[in-house]
Amino acid sequence: MTKPVDVEVWVRGTMDGHRSSLSGIPSDATLWTDDDVRRLLGGMLLEIERRRNPGGAPPPVSLRGFSWIVSPEGDGVVVHVEMQMGTASAGPFAIDEPTLSRMITRVLATPATPAAAHTGH
Repeated sequence: MTKPVDVEVWVRGTMDGHRSSLSGIPSDATLWTDDDVRRLLGGMLLEIERRRNPGGAPPPVSLRGFSWIVSPEGDGVVVHVEMQMGTASAGPFAIDEPTLSRMITRVLATPATPAAAHTGH
C-alpha cells in the first residue's frame, strides 16, 4: 500500500517553504527496499529542483553531492536532505532512526542501475 509522502522544500534565497508530495513509496517504511529509498531521496532532490526551476525539464538524479540526516519526529523519523540550492524534509515515517540511517547509507554506497538513477514520480 502506498500513500503520498509529504515533502517540505525550501529553496536558498527565497523566504517561503513549499509543501508537495511524492507518490509510489510504500507507506510502511519498515518494508522499504533499496529502490524505495532511492525513490524517496531522488524525489526529494527533484522537488528542490522543481521549486528552483519551475517548468524546467527534470534533470537525471544522481544521489551524490548532498548532505542528509534522519531525525526523530513524534513516534517516527523525518529525512532531511540539503544541497547548495536548498533543503527538503520528508516524513514522518514509522521506523527507527538507526534502521533508516543504515538503509540510506547502504543505498548511497551502492551505485544505482541506470533505470534507478532516473527518479521521477
